[in-house]
Amino acid sequence: MAAKKYWDGLKAGAPENSDLAIMGVPFDGAVSGGRGAAEAPGRLRELSKKISPFSEEGHDLRGLIVYDRGDLVFVHDWESYYAEVEEAAFALLQSGSTPLFLGGDHSVTIPLSKAFARYYHPEPVGMVHLDAHSDLMDMYCGQKWSHACPQRRFLEQENTKIENLFLVGIREFEAEEVAFWKDNPELGLVTARRYARDGHKAVMEEMVSALRGLSAVYLSIDIDILDPAYAPGTGTPQAGGLTTRELITLVSDTMRRLPVKAVDLVEVAPPLDSSDLTSRAALKVIYEIFAALVSLKGQ
Repeated sequence: MAAKKYWDGLKAGAPENSDLAIMGVPFDGAVSGGRGAAEAPGRLRELSKKISPFSEEGHDLRGLIVYDRGDLVFVHDWESYYAEVEEAAFALLQSGSTPLFLGGDHSVTIPLSKAFARYYHPEPVGMVHLDAHSDLMDMYCGQKWSHACPQRRFLEQENTKIENLFLVGIREFEAEEVAFWKDNPELGLVTARRYARDGHKAVMEEMVSALRGLSAVYLSIDIDILDPAYAPGTGTPQAGGLTTRELITLVSDTMRRLPVKAVDLVEVAPPLDSSDLTSRAALKVIYEIFAALVSLKGQ
C-alpha cells in the first residue's frame, strides 16, 4: 500500500479499519490562473517521507492507521472524470474512515462534496471553506465546473443550506459573489481583514455557533488562504492572507470543535512554488489534521 511508502512512521491499513483514507485528485483543468496543482498529490507524498510522525506539540502520531488509495488520474472527459471522483469518494466514506482528499484545483471539491452530501442524505451537512476566494460563482469562463464555482454547486445539494456554509479568509470577489452575499445574509463569511481585526477566537466562536447542531461537516482548504509570502506556489495568489501559524491553528481547532467527517486540501501548485514552501506548509497542516484525529481517537 502507498501508506507503507509514504506518510513515514504511520501505520498502514485497509479502508475499513483505518482512521484516515487519503485519495489524490490530480486535476487542474479548471483553473483560471497558473497551472500545476495536478502535481500536488505526488509532491506531498514524496515530501512526507521527510516528516517526523509527531505533532508540533510532540504528540505521537504513530498510532494513526492510514489507508492511501493513491491517485484517481484524469483519463476521459471532464464529466466522466467527476463521476469517477464522486463514486470513489463515496466508497471511501462508506468505509468508515475519515477521507482526506488531495487536489488538484478547487473544482475537485464539486464531485467530492457531492459524494459527501449524498452519503449523509437526508441529514443536513455543512461546509467550512478556507480560501482567499468565496467560489460562489454560478458559472465562470463559461463553465459551471470551474474552480470558482464549488460552493454554488455544494448549495445545490438537497441537504445543504446557506446558513450551513461558512467561509473564512476571503479577500477577492467577483460582482456576482458580492451580490449573492448581500442577497443571502445568513451566509457565514469572514473576510481576511475581519479575521485579522476580530481574531481567531471570535471567528472560531462564530463558526461553531453557525454550524451547531450538524452531525457532519466538510472542511475544504484552499492553500491560497495563506498570504503568498507563506504559499507562493498556487495558481491565484492574493496578498493579505493568513499566516501559516494562523491556518494551522484554524484547521486544528475546526477539526476538534466541529464534526468534520471529510477534508480536502487543494490548489498547491509545485511548479509555481519556491523551495517547496507551499507544499511544506500544506504538509504542516496535514500533519496537524493527523494530530487532531489522534486526539479525537483518544490516544
